Amino acid sequence: MLSPVNERGGWINIIKESFAGAWQTNVEVKYDSVLSNHADFACRTLIASDIAKLRIKLMRKDSAGVWVEDAKNPAYSVLRKPNDYQNRIQFLETWVLSKLQKGNTYALKERDGSKKVRALYVLDPSLTKPLVSESGAVFYELNADHLSGVGQRVVVPASEIIHDRFNCFFHPLVGLSPIFASGILAMQSSTIVADSTKFFQNGAQPGGVLTAAGAISDETAARLKAYWDENFTGAKAGKVAVLGDGLTYAAMRAKAVDSQLIEQLNYSDERICGVYHVPPFMVLGKSEPSNNNVQSLTLRYYAQCLQILIESIEVCLDEALDLGEDVGTELDLDGLLRMDAMTQMDVLEKSKGKLTVNEQRKRLNMPPVTGGDTVYLQEQDHSLEWLSRRDAQPIAAPAQPAPPPAEPVQQSVSPLKVRAACAGVHQRKAAA
Repeated sequence: MLSPVNERGGWINIIKESFAGAWQTNVEVKYDSVLSNHADFACRTLIASDIAKLRIKLMRKDSAGVWVEDAKNPAYSVLRKPNDYQNRIQFLETWVLSKLQKGNTYALKERDGSKKVRALYVLDPSLTKPLVSESGAVFYELNADHLSGVGQRVVVPASEIIHDRFNCFFHPLVGLSPIFASGILAMQSSTIVADSTKFFQNGAQPGGVLTAAGAISDETAARLKAYWDENFTGAKAGKVAVLGDGLTYAAMRAKAVDSQLIEQLNYSDERICGVYHVPPFMVLGKSEPSNNNVQSLTLRYYAQCLQILIESIEVCLDEALDLGEDVGTELDLDGLLRMDAMTQMDVLEKSKGKLTVNEQRKRLNMPPVTGGDTVYLQEQDHSLEWLSRRDAQPIAAPAQPAPPPAEPVQQSVSPLKVRAACAGVHQRKAAA
């Protein structure tokens, strides 16, 4: 016995009322209209494209506990080419857009004869529903989707489906799209743009009132209105009207400065960006913050917007491919967190003693060189083990300073003795 779950927030094209009584006052948040809103569209496509451009790597933990890429693993072929009609970029883009637009991503696994996953297909979330049995087991109802190989309605166990869900406010199996919060803002923004478009299609001429000096019949009023609409609106707006019989014309439309049109539009667009956690300057064309460090701005965008989406994909793929504890998927963030040339060289310069020369060259996409597999340190650096042994030595008593050498005693010699000694020397030389 299978029962559908509470569908609130999912699978419907008209979002719930944005406020009490909204439906009665004809204030609806239409799904298709929200998708076409410029700010909402920009946020969704920016997030999807930024994640889709990240290469999916298969990582393995080696004997030293370091994660290294394992391109020879058989599961790598699925990550490189998920199915026969999508490459990895198209696959990830479809995955993320489904999650952002419907709150749920469903991917069907296709297995080979050995029960290994050989293909993945992102399903249409409007054709997929989770079911729960009386024992609490989860199943999924799939309706016909020939592109994914589902020919007719079928119910499959949860082991055959990847379900990546977002913002599970009302049920743990039903994700909620950010459109639930941004919908009314997107409708307001679209209404402002549509109204402004009609206004300028009318030659930027506001609507107004024709006033007669005296009373006129309904037939005359209708005739005057029809004549005015036919000759002075739309493509004919701006033409000269000649009024007689005391008729006067008064414009009734509020000026743009009075309605603060631009401020209202900017407010709506910025709030939409806030719902998606996207910095407004990245999608609205506004000036960047005063911080000119591109990497720090990208890191903030990654931390507050992309990280949860990326890590959710990695976990879902790990579980789907049954990779085990020592093997896992990882999206290569180098495709996102690229540094400018000066910063990159500065980082590599500071990595001496931690990376080999060949590892540094690899980050610059350069081939290895002979002798480049050694980590270099400066001569004055010492190991922690040597420093600990040095610090463990007992402290010796300070040596006593040596006494200063004695000064030689100078004796005085008389001039007579000096002359006698010299004379003796001369006599010995003469005798010789």
